Amino acid sequence: MAQTFYVNPTSGSDSAGAGSQSKPFKTIAFALKQVTSGNTIQLASGNYNAASGEVFPLTIPQGVSVIGNETNKGSGILIEGSGTYLSPTFASQNVTFVLANNAYLGGVTVTNPATRGTAVWIESTNPTVANSTFSNSKREGVFATGSANPTIVGNVFIQNDANGISIARDTKGEIRSNVLSKTGYAISIGDKAAPKVIDNKLSENRSGILISGSATPVLRNNISEKNEEDGVVVISNALPDLGTSQQPGGNILRLNGQFDLRNATTSKLLAWGNQIAAQKIQGSVDLGQVSPPPPEGLTDIANHWAFAFIQPLVNQGIIKGFPDRTFKPDALMKRAEYAALLVKAFNPSAKRAAIKFTDVADNFWAFQAIQQAYRGEFLSGFPDKTFKPNDNVQRVQVIVSLINGLGLTGGILSDLNVYDDGGAIPDYGKDEIATATRNGLIVNYPNLKKLNPTRDATRAEVAAILYQALVNAKRMPPISSPYIVSAP
Repeated sequence: MAQTFYVNPTSGSDSAGAGSQSKPFKTIAFALKQVTSGNTIQLASGNYNAASGEVFPLTIPQGVSVIGNETNKGSGILIEGSGTYLSPTFASQNVTFVLANNAYLGGVTVTNPATRGTAVWIESTNPTVANSTFSNSKREGVFATGSANPTIVGNVFIQNDANGISIARDTKGEIRSNVLSKTGYAISIGDKAAPKVIDNKLSENRSGILISGSATPVLRNNISEKNEEDGVVVISNALPDLGTSQQPGGNILRLNGQFDLRNATTSKLLAWGNQIAAQKIQGSVDLGQVSPPPPEGLTDIANHWAFAFIQPLVNQGIIKGFPDRTFKPDALMKRAEYAALLVKAFNPSAKRAAIKFTDVADNFWAFQAIQQAYRGEFLSGFPDKTFKPNDNVQRVQVIVSLINGLGLTGGILSDLNVYDDGGAIPDYGKDEIATATRNGLIVNYPNLKKLNPTRDATRAEVAAILYQALVNAKRMPPISSPYIVSAP
């Protein structure tokens, strides 16, 4: 059964604590000894270091999650320290974290101040590193080697001495939607590594991406700009996929100090469908055909994970973007905005009498939408008769509202075991989330097993879950997505 253990470096105790919210443990190191696969360690704000009792490296076991605050990329949750890890491929290393298979690290800030220190070491495993900040390590933020297959998504890498991310040996996996700046090489890919590098933003580094050895990574929709030397450097026998006629690269390489793309190999590189100035290229490169201008419509969702959910809702007029043609998929959604979206999608009929919320004036822009969503039993207020229209809507609130408003049933509480953090689901939402799981409404990105029930919902997440509710109501066609949860 999924279980959550709580850690607080200020008020916790390893000797007297129970790992509960009221009696948290003091150290991550102690909590890691108590967990089994499927468990979550929830970190409070504070500094986690040797002075607070941590023993490094911290090894996250198989199937275990260590989570701080993913919404703010781990701000205020600083894990700083180093210990010796004996790597089968690179010998002795100074490391802060070691991640096992299916481990999850999210919402933390990690620094390794030791000589040649690495914040996260991934060796022949398939963990996820998400929504965190890696800064001021003496070598790099994340190092993946062996036959690793990690997912590194939504992180910030800044001011690490050598590289932001280093990928070696036969590593594959995905590096997506990270921001990397003010380091040596933002991403270094060597040996026979073949990761997918997608939607990353690299700037103000020595160089953006170094590809060496016999590496064959796939680069799509990255921006590498304003680096001191080069945007992308290819050396040795490396042969990256920078775009073909069938699958354009979509990379933007610009404003770099020397070259935007430097090919120092003897092979001609294919780089179709990118934005690269020909005069800023060194070496043999086939740019193919010039990319057509982007189509009319929203400009920031084409390569987003939730595109397949968002675009049909936009086409149907259920949801819309902003005047500047952006959708802002990763921005948070207010409760008032969500009420208006529910009314647009379902136009619910009244099932109960209206109520006067003390914080929603009659002339408030969403007054009518809030009343209709309330009367239709999609939304409720709080015990103090407030609605809190300007608060962010949480993921659990979105799910509960759709189940209640649509009158769906059929949940089985044991279905909650599919989530590694099922223990974090508030009691008031357990039945509804079980029902939503059984009915295919849940969409979890990037980790299918992480529900993050009390995290504020992004516009993309709301759109995805709403789309699934419309699929259940047979108003939208089913789509294929790796992030839709299926009941066990």
